[in-house]
Amino acid sequence: MLRGFPPVYRPDARVLILGSLPGAQSLARQSYYANPRNQFWQLVGSVIGVDLVGCDYADRLATLIAHRVALWDVVSTGHRQGSLDADLKIAERSDLAGLVARLPDLRAIAFNGQLAARQAADAGAAVELITLPSSSPAHTLPLAQKQTAWNAIGRHLS
Repeated sequence: MLRGFPPVYRPDARVLILGSLPGAQSLARQSYYANPRNQFWQLVGSVIGVDLVGCDYADRLATLIAHRVALWDVVSTGHRQGSLDADLKIAERSDLAGLVARLPDLRAIAFNGQLAARQAADAGAAVELITLPSSSPAHTLPLAQKQTAWNAIGRHLS
C-alpha cells in the first residue's frame, strides 16, 4: 500500500496543483516530484519566474507557498508497481473538498495529468479547472508544448 504526502499550502493559495500519487522515487525520498527527469519543478518554476530546479526541496516548497500555489495529490492511498499512473490501483481518494473549503482565495485547480483530472472531478470548487499535460517523463510531449499549457495557471497568481 502506497500512501501520499500531506498537502502543501497556506490558506491564501490561489492555485491548487493536483497530481495523482507520488512515484517510486518521490516516495523513497519523501519529496514531491523527486525524479530528476520529471519536469514539474521546471514547468511551475517558469510560470512563477523562479529557478526551482536549482533550489533544494525545502526552498522549492517555500517558494510555491510564497507564490500562493498549493500542492497535493488526488489519491491518498493506492497500489502500484513503479510510477506509471496506468498501473495505479486507487484504494482511497484524498479529501479534496475538505482542502478546497480551507482555501477561500482559490481561483483555479490545475491537474497534472489526465488521471488527476478524472479523479478530482468532484472537488467541490466553483473555480476554473485546468487539465495540464503531465510533467512525468513518461508523457513525451515536448517541453515547450507542456510549458505553453502550464503557463495558463499564471493568470490566477497575479
